[in-house]
Amino acid sequence: MDREVDKIIMGQELKMVDRKEIFLTGIKKIISFDNEEFLMESNLGMILLKGSSLEILKLDTKEGNVRIKGHINSFNYIDENTKKESEGFFTKLFK
Repeated sequence: MDREVDKIIMGQELKMVDRKEIFLTGIKKIISFDNEEFLMESNLGMILLKGSSLEILKLDTKEGNVRIKGHINSFNYIDENTKKESEGFFTKLFK
């Protein structure tokens, strides 16, 4: 039974409905949030969710599930390696 739970927690699932509601699995913790932005740590990296009138409908810390409603403008994984590569490209471009 424990192995099945570990497999479920290790994955990531995202379901968005009409940019008004989003359901996420694999969330380790919510770092910060307000009505315009959520910063979350997930099994697959940091997630930045932006929008307006955002609020948590459901938070299950044991299972790692989050359900958020509001007007969703963007959903991004923040990858440090990608960030460093893009900074390197622009730094080289403008030298």
